[in-house]
Amino acid sequence: MVKKNAEAVIIGGGVMGCSILYNLANKGMRDVLLFEKDVLCSGSTGKSQAILRMHYSNPVTTSMAWESLNIFQNFEQILGHVSGYVKTGYVVLTDREDSQALKDNVDMQKQLGVETSEVNREELREIAPMLNADDAVGIAYEPQSGYADPYLVSMGYSQAARDLGAEIYVGNEITKIIVSNGRVKAVVTNEGVVETSNVIIAAGPWSSKVLGGLGIDVPLETYRHQIIMVHRPPQLALSHPAVGDVIQGFSFRPDSVDLTLIGIREDLDDLDSYNQGVDENTAEEAIGKLIKRIPPMSEGYFRGGWAGLFTVTPDWHPILDKIPDIDGLYCSIGFSGHGFKLSPMVGLCMAELITEGTATSLDISSLRLSRFENGNTLGSKYRLKVLA
Repeated sequence: MVKKNAEAVIIGGGVMGCSILYNLANKGMRDVLLFEKDVLCSGSTGKSQAILRMHYSNPVTTSMAWESLNIFQNFEQILGHVSGYVKTGYVVLTDREDSQALKDNVDMQKQLGVETSEVNREELREIAPMLNADDAVGIAYEPQSGYADPYLVSMGYSQAARDLGAEIYVGNEITKIIVSNGRVKAVVTNEGVVETSNVIIAAGPWSSKVLGGLGIDVPLETYRHQIIMVHRPPQLALSHPAVGDVIQGFSFRPDSVDLTLIGIREDLDDLDSYNQGVDENTAEEAIGKLIKRIPPMSEGYFRGGWAGLFTVTPDWHPILDKIPDIDGLYCSIGFSGHGFKLSPMVGLCMAELITEGTATSLDISSLRLSRFENGNTLGSKYRLKVLA
């Protein structure tokens, strides 16, 4: 039986909803509820490639990723739960066309305190001797980057939030948000009505549907992103860094002692009917690119994979905002493939926005919904838009 009243209601049980839930509870908002129509991590979060990198084209996302990395690294000390963080380092490779963008981005990231630098091919061979970067003109390296476990992080946030008094309802869909006189009044769930003055939409690919029910049009599209698993041969038993290969347009990272995960192909797809497996021709293409970058992977073998959804905005940046004209309605949506790596700071900034009226840990004003109407959009300096 759900509560009849709450200070705030969160829609969506991915890492973003769980992070917001914890941060609201940690700020003293104990009577906060999260609703997930399936189970926690059943959407984009559970299908993430989960690379933690700081290499972006804009200060706001760079800062969010850098500050979030500190939380991932110290997750157990902060929340009492593990994040699964593994430090691998992160390498960005560009050709001549994108080499100036890399220089500009590294300079910007250094100014923000990120531990990053440009390296040459000889230096890269010392860092990662298995990588073939003969075609690279620009190379950047972040030693602290790596990956973490989306499931562990989400469960850590959710359990820490419960310990503070928050409640989570899974298998319980919010079917309607009730608004009266320009203000949120309640939500309708499978088990009845919950009166509340604050609703936070963090429903990933389903956010458009939720907002559309209120007549609010948000510029979101869903893209299918495939993750291909490759078993590394014995001579590559030692790990390799995560890599953002701008030249070939894909990314990869190590996973466990003998697997490598390749992320490739963002294609526009349908939310309700997309293939959650991987395409044979895409797997062949991805493995061919991996072999070019790590030649000994020619002796590895395909281990399967999965596909998830990116919820993409026109400038490949999220929308973190209070919805204009409806008091008490907030959104944390459109992460465009960045969500997991930004989630700790997104949760904190959204909690500050809701409880204090503005985010104080980081300036997120550039991520307002109105930027698409005002022409103040952000973007990638690279051909590879996910590096926006």
